[in-house]
Amino acid sequence: MKAKGENQDLVTRTRAFALRVIHLYTSLPTTQVQQVIGRQLLRSGTSVGAHYREAQCSRSTAEFVSKLDGGRQELEETMYWLELLRDSGPNCPDLEPIYAEAKELMAILTTCARNAKVRRNQS
Repeated sequence: MKAKGENQDLVTRTRAFALRVIHLYTSLPTTQVQQVIGRQLLRSGTSVGAHYREAQCSRSTAEFVSKLDGGRQELEETMYWLELLRDSGPNCPDLEPIYAEAKELMAILTTCARNAKVRRNQS
C-alpha cells in the first residue's frame, strides 16, 4: 500500500472529483434526459472516493485490491455517463476536465492495485 501522505493526497483528490461531479450535476439542464443521465453520473462519480476510503481500511491485500477495483468500475461508469452527456446534450464546458480527471484517477487506481499485487507476490 502507499505511504500515508500519498494516501491522503488521493483521498483529497477523489473527494475533489466527487465535488466536481456534484457541481456538474447541479448545472445540468432540467430536461428529463439530462437529469436521468446526471443522476447516474452523480451516483457513480461520488462513489469513487468512498471506494478508495474503504480500501484504506482493508484487512488484506486482496480486500484492498477489491475495493480499488470497485472504484475503477465506478470510474468506468462515470466516464460512460460523461460521454453520453457530451454526445447528447448542450455544451458543458466542465465536462471534459472532469472526464480527463476520471481517466487519470483510473490510471492511478490501476497502478495502486498492480503495485499491491506485486508486493503481495514478493512477500
